Amino acid sequence: MLQHAKVFYRLMKSSIILICNPAAKSMSESKIERACRLLEQKDYRVELLLTKQRGEAEQLAKDATKKAPLLIIAAGGDGTFNEVANGIAGSEIPMAILPLGTTNVLAKELGIPDTVEGALEVALNNTPKSISLGRIAIVLDSSPVSRYFILMAGIGFDGEAVFGINEAFKKISGKGAYFYSGVKTLLRFNPNELAVTVDGKTYPAFSVIVGNASKYGGHFKVTPEARLTDPILHVCLFKGRKRIDTFRYILGIVTGSHLKFADVEYLKAGQISMKGRAQIQIDGDYFGITPAEISIVPNALRLIF
Repeated sequence: MLQHAKVFYRLMKSSIILICNPAAKSMSESKIERACRLLEQKDYRVELLLTKQRGEAEQLAKDATKKAPLLIIAAGGDGTFNEVANGIAGSEIPMAILPLGTTNVLAKELGIPDTVEGALEVALNNTPKSISLGRIAIVLDSSPVSRYFILMAGIGFDGEAVFGINEAFKKISGKGAYFYSGVKTLLRFNPNELAVTVDGKTYPAFSVIVGNASKYGGHFKVTPEARLTDPILHVCLFKGRKRIDTFRYILGIVTGSHLKFADVEYLKAGQISMKGRAQIQIDGDYFGITPAEISIVPNALRLIF
């Protein structure tokens, strides 16, 4: 009986669960088949779980932790990575990523190759590191809703832009959907002022980006000093209300000069609260509307990179 238990334990410890979003921009059946084949060739037992709708990856990941696998690999884009992270945060199961999404910001942040072979090489050979996650909470229909974010929370302009994305168009155009929605949002942007309290001190702003990582929207850096392994959030406050101000901020982010602007403030924080009304996106997906509370959760996830 004990011998059988030992064999079962070894099997579970050599198993890898691959959670895949089939709707990811760069996903193809051949890539997933290649990933499974490469893992099996290295004597891992692979369980492939395919999501059918948004939000399902979180529950699949949560259920997967009960099987005590060696590793959970999230295959998709930043939205899929966010869902899987929310499902396994706080557990001892490490997470790795296979980038197949539209922008793959997390992969760029971590230096993960965009090939199946390269990403799996990192997943299997690198050591898990403990990273901090941001946690955001809002009240939705009188019930509090909270989620972790890996990369960032965007409140105001980019929250509005993500809210306006046409998902069908996104599947066809990828990054083009973000660009198109961004232009539409800029032309009609009429923000409300937010009261942003950062570790007890309140600041006015019309858009805010809270970064847990340095990269944003690709290779751009809105919060350039932020690091996933540091237990602190970085806050970029945009204080201009006019459309020309927002356009100037966008150009500043593209050129890396936005932190030099007199009406942009850069802060570090452990606790942030926001009052006022503005749309919110986290890790590139729409989340809800302020008011909101944001905090840092140290050592929340074991991530391989």
